[in-house]
Amino acid sequence: MRHHTPASLTRAALAFGAALGFLSAAVPANAQENGHAEVTFNRDVMRILQTNCQECHQKGSIAPMPLLTYRDAYRWASGIRDKVSNRIMPPWHLDPTVGIQEFRNDRSLSSEEIGTILAWIDGGRVEGDPADLPPPAEFPDPNEWRLIDEFGEPDLVIASEPYTLEAVTMDKWFRPVTPTGLTEPRWVKAIEIKPAGNDARTITHHVLAFLQQDEEESPMSAGIVEASTRGGAMGGPGLFMEWAVGKDGEIFPEGAGKIMLPDSRIRWEVHMHAMGTRVEDSYVELGVWFYPKGEEPRNRTRLMFYNATGPTGLDIPPGDVAVTQDFHTLRWPARLENFQPHMHMRGKAMSLEAIYPDGRKELINQVDNFQWNWHINYIYEDDAAPLLPSGTTLVITAWHDNTPENPNNPDPEQWVDWGDRTVDEMAHLWVDVTYLDPAEFETLVAAREEARRAAEAETNSSGR
Repeated sequence: MRHHTPASLTRAALAFGAALGFLSAAVPANAQENGHAEVTFNRDVMRILQTNCQECHQKGSIAPMPLLTYRDAYRWASGIRDKVSNRIMPPWHLDPTVGIQEFRNDRSLSSEEIGTILAWIDGGRVEGDPADLPPPAEFPDPNEWRLIDEFGEPDLVIASEPYTLEAVTMDKWFRPVTPTGLTEPRWVKAIEIKPAGNDARTITHHVLAFLQQDEEESPMSAGIVEASTRGGAMGGPGLFMEWAVGKDGEIFPEGAGKIMLPDSRIRWEVHMHAMGTRVEDSYVELGVWFYPKGEEPRNRTRLMFYNATGPTGLDIPPGDVAVTQDFHTLRWPARLENFQPHMHMRGKAMSLEAIYPDGRKELINQVDNFQWNWHINYIYEDDAAPLLPSGTTLVITAWHDNTPENPNNPDPEQWVDWGDRTVDEMAHLWVDVTYLDPAEFETLVAAREEARRAAEAETNSSGR
C-alpha cells in the first residue's frame, strides 16, 4: 500500500514551523512585563532547563551530556536550538494542534518557552546577573523507582535472570521465566519496569513482561477485541507491562487495576543491543504496588496491542513513504488510559481515530514527529481520558518514511518489512484499556458532560 503523507500532517508541520520562525525573534512575555528586553540564561533559561531537561541531562542519567550550568548550555547551544525548534527535545512528539492535549506526564515546552530558548541563543547567549540564578534543582536517583515518592518502595520486586552481552554482537532477545512468589490473589495499583545491573540502561532497548497464570476466562475478563486483523494478538490477559526508553511506570485509575494470582509467573522478553562495551550480568526488575488486601477494584485494565500494519502487513519500497491502517472494534464500553505509538527507525507518524456507532468520527491523538529512540507513553488526565461506547471502531494509521530525506533511515535503498530488529519495522499502538460496566460508563459520561457545561457557564460568566 503506497500513499502520500496526508495534507493535514503537512499543514500542521508547516504551521508549527512558521510559529517557531516567529518565536525565534520573540521576547518572552515575562521579560517584557518586568521591563527586560534581553533574554538571559540566569533569569529566563535556567528554570526551563531545570523543569524540562536536567532530570535526564545530568551525570549518571541517560542523556549524553549535562545541562546543569551556563557553560554546559553555552557549549551545546547549537544542538539545543536544533532539537528544540524541531520538537525533538524534550521528548514529547505529539501533534500539539489536534486531539486531546491533557496528559498527566506532559513534558513538552510551551510556545513561550521555545521562544525564550531560541531568543537566548540567537541573542548572543547572555549569562545575566548571578543574583537571578535559581538554586540548583534536586532530582531523584535515576536508578531508583520513579514511583517511589508517590507509593514508597514496591510491595513486590521481581528480577529477571542476569545476561551478559558482548561488546559487538547481533541484537538479543532474552526470554527467561521468573516465579512471582505470590501465595494469594492481589490486585495491582501500579507497576514499573526498570533496567538494573551493570550498565543495563545502555543496552536495554525494550522489555515485555507477560503475566502467566491459570484463571477462568470470561468474555469480559479476557478483554480481547474481536474485530481486528490480528485478533487482539498479544493483547489478552497475559501482557502485564511494556517498557521502552522514555516510559515511566503505570498507575491505574481509581477503581481499576490488574490481578495477579498465586503461583503466577513473569515471562520476560528483554531486547538488548550492543553498545561497544561488554556488559556483564545485566538484568531488569519489575516493581509492583498492590491495593490493600480486601480492596478489589471494580474494573480490570488490559494492556492492548493494537496493530496498524494492515491486512497485508508491512512492505515498504525503497525511497517511499508508506501508509498502513488497521481497525479494532470495542465490544464493551471502555476508557482509554494512554496513547503510545511503537515503530522503528523509519517511523514517521501515527494517529488514533474513533468512529462512533452513529458514524461520527473523532481524531483522538496523533504523533506527527515520531522519534524511534523514544517510546513516549502519553498518559491522559483522568478527566480527559477517552470514554468510548461499545461498538466504537478504533482506527490506527501508521506512516513510514523510507526515503533519503529521513535522517534516521539506515538504508533508503532497502525494501523493509516487519521484524524485531530496529532496522526492520513495526507499527502498533500500546493502549491500556479499562472495560466498564454499561451503567458506570453512562454515569461517567454524564458527569463529564455536566463538568463541561459548568466550565462553559463559568467562562461565559467571567467574559461578561
